[in-house]
Amino acid sequence: MPDRAPQPVDRQLPTDEARDLISLVRDIAQREIVPSAAEEEDAGRFPREVFALLSESGLLGLPYDAEYGGGEQPYEVYLQVLEELAAARLTVGLGVSVHTLASYALAAHGTKEQRAEHLPAMLGGGLLGAYCLSEPASGSDAASLRTKAVRDGDDWVITGTKAWITHGGLADFYTVMARTGQEGPRGITAFLVPGDAAGLSAAVPEKKMGLKGSPTAQIHLDGVRVSDARRLGDEGEGFAIALSALDSGRLGIAACAIGVARAALDEAVSYAAERRQFGKRIADFQGLRFLLADMATQVEAGRALYLTAARLRDAGLPFAKQAAMAKLYCTDAAMRVTTDAVQVLGGYGYTADFPAERYMREAKVLQIVEGTNQIQRMVIARHLAGPEER
Repeated sequence: MPDRAPQPVDRQLPTDEARDLISLVRDIAQREIVPSAAEEEDAGRFPREVFALLSESGLLGLPYDAEYGGGEQPYEVYLQVLEELAAARLTVGLGVSVHTLASYALAAHGTKEQRAEHLPAMLGGGLLGAYCLSEPASGSDAASLRTKAVRDGDDWVITGTKAWITHGGLADFYTVMARTGQEGPRGITAFLVPGDAAGLSAAVPEKKMGLKGSPTAQIHLDGVRVSDARRLGDEGEGFAIALSALDSGRLGIAACAIGVARAALDEAVSYAAERRQFGKRIADFQGLRFLLADMATQVEAGRALYLTAARLRDAGLPFAKQAAMAKLYCTDAAMRVTTDAVQVLGGYGYTADFPAERYMREAKVLQIVEGTNQIQRMVIARHLAGPEER
């Protein structure tokens, strides 16, 4: 089937600068990411050179202060950049989202001295970050984490294992949540750990259904020593920092999900317009036209939902409920849209000759990462009806 250009997106952007930024991202995506995406995903290759280019282009620190090398863009713009990158290749879009998540604790809770020392390299110096909250026995119940940090003079010694770490083994820095005090959420503290710290190592990356180009691995911390100057926030504040980061991170996942869904929709529309059966385009059959219409509606609805949450965040208003709603709806929509795209392509959709099957495999993980969609429903319900009685 001949290639067709992606369907245009009617974006409402706040400034001319934002429109230029989106144009830059789309140009980079079409030139540097899309041509090799399928081959590199199949080979399980992480495109570190693409992240170097994104860093040089100022795209790894978009929502952070310009004083420290960030782009100082509102979240409604940053998320639309993520959507464009994820539509080109989820490994890249998700990677930028995770890097932004890993930078959050320092940017939002670090001291002025910490930010001045570390943020410029993290946001525009070619570094890549990872976020370490989950553990082998502590996923959805993150407050039960077992990794410990013990004070030793002016240092902390960190021991434990983190699991499901995106960029595990490749990251230049890790934002690590470790227990420094009592059981439960109030005994957790955040630390900024260098990727080359003595005692830090990565396991063999997980073998995954999809997103094969993005390494996911356990991280082992065997007596890793960091100075107290790398503690982020107060002792015992780490869990609150982690949850605050995840509220914003969930919006990143929502935007990535709509990017994948949009790519699948584009593929389905392109195929339906070219494929002929019974003497006409399959796009002319009403049953398929209705399917495409439903797919497009879900993409538009998801984008509207994540942008509503982003605008609340940009205005300094509470947005946790809307972030959970956006993550829930957008990732569920991505699973439906990508599955329907495979159906539109029929037998070809089930082959690796077309990207539809890759989109479907990739969409699944978005319903799991940064809080499963069951957890999102719990968060939303708590905002509606209050905490569960015990």
